[in-house]
Amino acid sequence: MVSIFEEGRKWLSRLRKRVFTAMLCGQTGESSPQKPQQEPPEDHRIVVNDDGGESTESIIDHHHQQQPQKHQDHPQDDSLWVDDEAEDEPGPPESLWIISIKENLKVAGQEHKARPWEKLSSYQIPRYLKDGKDNTYVPQVVSLGPYYHDKKHLRQMDKHKWRCLHRMLRRTSNYKIVPYLDSMKEVEDRARACYEGKINMSSDEFAEMMVLDGCFVIELFWGFSVGFKELGYDQNDPVFSFMGLAPIIRQDMIMLENQIPLFILERLFYIFCGQPEETGLLTKLAFQFFYPLTPTKNMLYSISIDRLEFDPLLQEGELSCLELFRRSLLYPGIEWKRKQEHEHKQKQKLQQRVPCVTELRKGGIKFRKGETDKLWDIQFKGGILKIPQLLIHDGTRSLFLNLIAFEQCHIDCIKVITSYIIFMVNLINSPEDVGHLHECGIIEDWLGSDAEVADLFNQLSKEVLFDINDSYLYKVTEEVNTYSSYRRHRWIASLKLEYFSNPWSIISLIAAFILLVLTFTQTFYGAYGYYRPHS
Repeated sequence: MVSIFEEGRKWLSRLRKRVFTAMLCGQTGESSPQKPQQEPPEDHRIVVNDDGGESTESIIDHHHQQQPQKHQDHPQDDSLWVDDEAEDEPGPPESLWIISIKENLKVAGQEHKARPWEKLSSYQIPRYLKDGKDNTYVPQVVSLGPYYHDKKHLRQMDKHKWRCLHRMLRRTSNYKIVPYLDSMKEVEDRARACYEGKINMSSDEFAEMMVLDGCFVIELFWGFSVGFKELGYDQNDPVFSFMGLAPIIRQDMIMLENQIPLFILERLFYIFCGQPEETGLLTKLAFQFFYPLTPTKNMLYSISIDRLEFDPLLQEGELSCLELFRRSLLYPGIEWKRKQEHEHKQKQKLQQRVPCVTELRKGGIKFRKGETDKLWDIQFKGGILKIPQLLIHDGTRSLFLNLIAFEQCHIDCIKVITSYIIFMVNLINSPEDVGHLHECGIIEDWLGSDAEVADLFNQLSKEVLFDINDSYLYKVTEEVNTYSSYRRHRWIASLKLEYFSNPWSIISLIAAFILLVLTFTQTFYGAYGYYRPHS
């Protein structure tokens, strides 16, 4: 009987060990051990009681209490930090919602580390700028870069890109495509970093696109400079000629979402020429190609790389054709404008806007055409507001909107074009305002009517987020408002507008004055003869 009792007690003890071990493993999420001889955890021990039974006793592990807490100092970077080891600590099971949030935080941190924001040069148009009118920012005939690659309405131009690449290779001595592709592979990461968002293209597809689109742009630049006939194209070629689709293609190439980084064009141009590029040669070719879009008449024949105050090959960040064109509009005086803007921000001027042309004329302001080829160079002195001549054509709206979009997206640039356009938008409130600026030679309209020009400027100001206090024209605006607020100036202006606005009014006033003088003379001599008769 004693032996049977002892065997039963031992069997019960082993059973308790198994149950206790299974309970501990279930709390930690581990699978139950297969060996029944496995010892219980170190923080518990089995004690045999006086009556032969067993019980468990908890042991306080002072060693674990003295261990320092992990990850007290979080890594010092701008990315989101998630404690991966904390997720492995024992605790109640997390819901799928919490797990999903933590995964999103991890992805956000990884994307923040991987995204070199300072290298962006080709942006995507913000939704608030599009306002449902995507045609302003969408290319019509040709795609450049990944944003509109392989779009259905642009595929027809792909055959002309291949035709262009074929002719370029035939004009070289070796007729090899491999050096072009290898060169693009070398700078693939740098090129991808220029575009906003993820590009869902393989490495081979991306390199092929860069070669095809880049060579297409270079061929247009080169052909526009030396003549497409010299490059072997027919006079009636629909793409590579001075007629046909050339104006529409040029318009597409200046759109913000349709850009190729300038360093890509430089590398391809270097391989094509077979020798190091002459400093600024490609930039000069780009200026010549885009000069028909220039909104200032005097600049059409004066754009020169020698007159620019920056070297495109030495600029920080990545340039594109749109940014290159924008900088050509700002020369010289970029650094001066940046300094002036900084001083303005320190002064914290009150917000104000310039009135329209009609109101300024009532305040005694006169308008004159500025004798300068600098679009932004608006001056005010002695009651005269001088504004450089502005050409308005079919591509003006798209050009200005894409330049505004670039300045809205590119944080590290002074918003000179936006400031200029907002200033002109405030000046032009009606067709009468356009008509007066046209009479002064400030606006040269190729659209057809003053009403169309007024409507154009009203459209340019919609959905633009801009603080007037950040305008480089804040000083001009302040001086104009101060001058037109004086009553003396308004009285004189009212007299001129009402009585001296046309030659007939002046003639009538002169005739009335002469009649008044004659009447006064006649009355004087009549009275004088009456009181002083002849002796």
